[in-house]
Amino acid sequence: MRVLVAGGGISGTVTAMAAKLAGHDPVVFEAYPAGGDDIGAFLTIMHNGMDALRAIGADRPVIDASFAAYGVELVAPTGETVGQNEFDTEGRDRPRTLTRATLYRALQDEAARRGVPLKRGKRLVGARTGAGGVTAEFADGTTETGDVLVGADGLRSVVRRLIDPAADEPRYTGLTIVYGYTRAPGLPSAPGLYRMVRGSKAAFGFTTDPDGATFWFARIPDTERPRDEIAAVTPAGWREFAHAAFAGEPLPCAEIIAATGDEVFGGHSYDVPETRVWSTPEMVLTGDAAHAASPAAAQGASMALEDGVILAQCLRDLPDPVSAFTAYEGLRRERVEKLVAASAGQDVGEKPGWVYEHHIDWDTKIGG
Repeated sequence: MRVLVAGGGISGTVTAMAAKLAGHDPVVFEAYPAGGDDIGAFLTIMHNGMDALRAIGADRPVIDASFAAYGVELVAPTGETVGQNEFDTEGRDRPRTLTRATLYRALQDEAARRGVPLKRGKRLVGARTGAGGVTAEFADGTTETGDVLVGADGLRSVVRRLIDPAADEPRYTGLTIVYGYTRAPGLPSAPGLYRMVRGSKAAFGFTTDPDGATFWFARIPDTERPRDEIAAVTPAGWREFAHAAFAGEPLPCAEIIAATGDEVFGGHSYDVPETRVWSTPEMVLTGDAAHAASPAAAQGASMALEDGVILAQCLRDLPDPVSAFTAYEGLRRERVEKLVAASAGQDVGEKPGWVYEHHIDWDTKIGG
C-alpha cells in the first residue's frame, strides 16, 4: 500500500517509519523547504512517547540528541518551593528534553536511513479520490497518488478540512507561550529538573542542559491577536513581553529573561478539543491535526508518536483502510480527548500520571 503522509514533523515521520516497518510504501511531503513551524520551541517527550519510539526501534536517535528529565519542582510566587515530583521511571523510559528543530532533524534523518522518502517544499492544498485511491495536490502544481493520505499536517490541518469541511477551528487557550535559551553565567541552575514557577501574572518554567544552557518558557495570559501580527514580533519584542509579566517579583524569571539574547520565540497557544470526523475511506488524521493539546501536560509530541505507531499497526493487521481507520480511531479517540481536556484544565507543573503507563508492543496484533 502506498501511504502518502502530509507533514514531515513528529507525527508524519514516525507514521511513515512505522508504516514502512509494517510492510507499506510511505512517502512524506513536507510543506517547508527546511525546518518547520514552531521550530524555536523545545519540548519533553514523556515516558509514553519514548515507549512509542522504542516500539519501532527509533528511540536511540532521540536519546542521543536530547538530555534526561528527572522531575519537576514547584515554586510559589514568594519563591518558596512548595512541591517536588520525581518522574517515576520504574519499568518505563525516562523523559527526554530537546528542541523541536533537533527532534525533527533526528526523526527525519532516521526515516531517511530507513529508506523513507521525504519531499520538501510540498505544501498540500487539496486532494481528490477515485478508483485509484487518493491524489494529493500541492501548491507547486504537482500531484502524487497513493492508496491512502495521512494528515499529519498539524494544528491548521488541510486534511482535517478535506475530511470534514465543517470541522471546528482550533480554539485559542487564552495563553501566549514564549520560549528562550541563554548561556549567560550566574543564573539559577536546574540540571535535569524542570523548575516550575507560578508568578502573580503568569507561569514560568526552566531547566538546565548538561552544557549549562538554560532552557525557559513563559505561559502568559493574553488576548488573541491576528496571526500576521504575531508573526511580525521580533525576538526583542518577545523578550520584552515576557519580561513584563514577571518584572518586580521575587523570582528568578525576569533575571533569566533579561539575560537572554535573540534566541527567543513566541506564539499563541491553541488546542483542538474534539475532531468530529477522523477519517474517510482514503484519508485519516494523526497528531495535532486530530487532537492538539495545550502544552501544560507536555504530551503533544508523545500523543503524536503513539498515534503514528498505532495507525501503522492497524494498517498492518486489518484487511483494508476503512477497517484500519475505524480501529485506529477506536483505540485513540477517548484517550487523546481526555488528555486535551485534562491539559486545558491544568496548572503548570501538574502531570496527568495516567498517561505515562501506556505501552505499545509492536508485535501485538490489532483486532477489528
